[in-house]
Amino acid sequence: MPHLRSILLTALLVLAPGAVARDPIVIAHRGASGFLPEHTLEAYAMAYALGADYVEPDLVLTADGVFIALHDHTLNATTNVAELFPDRVRPDGSWYAIDFALAEIRRLDVHERTRPDGTPALPGRFPMGAARFEVPTLAEVIELVQGLNLTTGRQVGIYPEIKRPAWHAAQGQPMEAALLGVLAAYGYEGRDARVYVQSFEAESLRTMRIELGSDLRLVMLVNQPAQVTRAALDEWASFADGIGPAKALVEAFPELVRAAHERGMVVHPWTFRADAVPPRYASVDDELLQFFDGYAADGVFTDFVEDAVRVLQAMRLRR
Repeated sequence: MPHLRSILLTALLVLAPGAVARDPIVIAHRGASGFLPEHTLEAYAMAYALGADYVEPDLVLTADGVFIALHDHTLNATTNVAELFPDRVRPDGSWYAIDFALAEIRRLDVHERTRPDGTPALPGRFPMGAARFEVPTLAEVIELVQGLNLTTGRQVGIYPEIKRPAWHAAQGQPMEAALLGVLAAYGYEGRDARVYVQSFEAESLRTMRIELGSDLRLVMLVNQPAQVTRAALDEWASFADGIGPAKALVEAFPELVRAAHERGMVVHPWTFRADAVPPRYASVDDELLQFFDGYAADGVFTDFVEDAVRVLQAMRLRR
């Protein structure tokens, strides 16, 4: 009952003073993942060329403590790890990135995401085995983006997500201080730096803000309706600069964007895909327009950067 939930949320939210200046951004979800295998340098370069404002590397750690761009903390779904290292599987049937040194990760081929049965997770995307792709490090992603910024004159940013930070800490590899150290080494310091850091784990963001004293922009990722409460928004606003809700939450709770804005937080919903448009929309353009113009989102994560760029350009021309 989405309508009832919206009414209940309206009753719960007590809007605090504050405002967010809106100049919506386009975030390349795992690079130009609609066209090339996710989290590869080729996908990031294409996203840059298509007009992304930020590129998103998901981050996990190797055995030797190097950040690599990978959505899962396991290697099963996007690499040929089972073929190259059949004996390195854990009892649960998965190969974990943290069990491999960077030199071993370098040997892997990256392919389009697959289901457990080996079939493509998103049929119709880049053909399996059609070219060779590698798992990049965070440093390589940054150097690519900064190099292109130098040669093009643009100022594209990065939008890393630290994946499973509590799990990594339990494995002896805490992520927060290490990530801030890498970012600082490349000049990403202060609130004006072209970087957002996101996580599904509030404690990780709180550690960066409070314990480590970072003033980088932090974003709390949200994917469960039960998380959308007045108390949660107040708590997130105490250490985060924005929220990244699953787009279904914005549709279920249209007041969420306004509530976040009045607490001084930006809202960047995810994930928009031209090859997976919900049936209630005539096209991905209609869906994007609803989020940018109807819900007043401050940016979107998308597999197809050019769609969001096109919609925003059309909106700006109308104004």
